[in-house]
Amino acid sequence: MNGAESLVRSLVAAGVDHVFTNPGSTEMEIIKEFDAVDGFRPVLGLFEGVCTGAADGYARMTGKPAATLLHVGPGLANGLANLHNAKRAYSPVVNMAGDYPSYHSPNDPLLASDLEALAASMSGWVRRASSPATLGQDAADAVAAAREGQVATLIVPQDATWGDDAQPAPAASPTPRKRASDSEIEKIAAAIAKDETAILLVNGNGLSERGLAAANRISAKTGCRLMVEVFAARMARGAGRGQFGPLPGDQPIALETLGSAGNVVLAGTKPPVAYLAYEGYPGMLIPEGVATHTLAGPADDAEGALEALATALDATEAGQSYDSAVPEIPAGPLNPKTVGMAIGALLPENAIVAAETTTSGGPIFGFTRGATPHDWLGLTGGSIGMAIPLAVGASVACPDRKVLCIQSDGGGMYTNQALWTLAREGLDVVTVILTNRRYKILEHEYFKTGANELGPKADTLFDIGNPDIDWAHLAKGMGMEGHRAETAEDFAKKLEAALAADGPQLIDAVYSG
Repeated sequence: MNGAESLVRSLVAAGVDHVFTNPGSTEMEIIKEFDAVDGFRPVLGLFEGVCTGAADGYARMTGKPAATLLHVGPGLANGLANLHNAKRAYSPVVNMAGDYPSYHSPNDPLLASDLEALAASMSGWVRRASSPATLGQDAADAVAAAREGQVATLIVPQDATWGDDAQPAPAASPTPRKRASDSEIEKIAAAIAKDETAILLVNGNGLSERGLAAANRISAKTGCRLMVEVFAARMARGAGRGQFGPLPGDQPIALETLGSAGNVVLAGTKPPVAYLAYEGYPGMLIPEGVATHTLAGPADDAEGALEALATALDATEAGQSYDSAVPEIPAGPLNPKTVGMAIGALLPENAIVAAETTTSGGPIFGFTRGATPHDWLGLTGGSIGMAIPLAVGASVACPDRKVLCIQSDGGGMYTNQALWTLAREGLDVVTVILTNRRYKILEHEYFKTGANELGPKADTLFDIGNPDIDWAHLAKGMGMEGHRAETAEDFAKKLEAALAADGPQLIDAVYSG
């Protein structure tokens, strides 16, 4: 058995059954084994950022690692932006990067680069395979590392895929996710039982249906405020599911909110940090003097920790959940509000929403609170160009569920190649492009500098409407149906039809004014 076969068989033995890839010449031995080994499905992306984002989406929906296979340094570099989002989502991703044979790299050939340095910034675990005999174990170790909630990068020199003395490695025994000890949970329960100002800040798998139900029981028992971090990987939302409020994204308001608490309990998160830094404000959002308690870290068992805390508090009352609140079908101009109303009214039950909404997010998020139950996948690392690749991975993971991808137009151009993969795979994804033809978020930040008006040179850097991007035709060129809507009525009509159809569809929602 050669190294490539041992690699693939070791991945399959460890439960990895999908690889999102844009391979090159150094990966051909591995590609050959895809046909020789059952139980391993490759999905082609035309850009490495599509592959890494899709692996993230797959991991978020299954809770198990997906693999990527990228080509040497430039291929890895192309995939780093969405590996950054996967890192911030604490998604289990086995990221494989092929390389020149080990004896050739010292000659500094054309595509040679420092793969370890490139990988380290987005990975929690990095290893370079050294021989065919150990490549199978390297693969098993990479899967075990990824299962801890991180990107695990395995660099595979071409000569490690050769040989004839390789063996597949058995899967490592799974290790339970960590959480606070029973004694620590008792101390946290005592602290918040007598503090109605307390805040319970939840992220990670604490945002599952069970996790949020437990969090709401805790809130009902103690009076603590339940909040969710803004940049959440996956959350269970919709009618009948537990209520929560977002931690304010505005830095001064977040500081004031957290400063009003005597105790802050972290479940599935670390102490929150300001998204951006502004002069005169601290970067850490929990002020000194506020007692901070950790139930579970970002990759830990927040769901189980919340249920244990609810038990310690004898919190049995169900707490608050969202009532069904389906908006009216909107009419008039097309804007974030009317788009949100249409989505809230038409979202299918058990849908998956992959959303990168930037400045349009508030109304859409608000109008879907009482929609039919669904999962919401969000932008975790601030690296735009995430939603369409994320939708690819989510749909591959859950082919029986409708996926609604909501993508801002600026970010969509970073990874529009993902539309081709949606069409190629026949994935049941409706992509809505929010078209305002501006980098609106940058415009907001520009005025925070104290500028009173937008200078003409600065304006050219925020305007992406000259020339206009024709998303409907772009979708058709990628092999799927593309539509354009310019009024709320037309958008709702086309969204309803697209959601009722099978297979990939795109709607370009062009905002009015």
